[in-house]
Amino acid sequence: MKNVKSKKNQKQFFEFKSRPLVRKGNTIYYGDIKGKYVVKMEVLETKKIKDLDVASKVGLLMVETSDKITDSQKIVKISEKNGLYPALDIAEAWLERAE
Repeated sequence: MKNVKSKKNQKQFFEFKSRPLVRKGNTIYYGDIKGKYVVKMEVLETKKIKDLDVASKVGLLMVETSDKITDSQKIVKISEKNGLYPALDIAEAWLERAE
């Protein structure tokens, strides 16, 4: 993962496999919001490893970014994975196939 600076507002975003990765609370958005799809990941469960909370169950939604359809029509795919890395792998595969 690497940090990327936006030219307009100079904010930094993490990237995973050249796609933006943005987190707010227990929700992680993966993909470019300007693209046709993004994947929304919700951390559903965590477990303690030493002093760190680690995602143990993650829900995924592949969502169309179009403003022309209703929210319920935007959901393209749904899945649930055990852990953040398997969730990121499936999210990457979904976005790669959708291009």
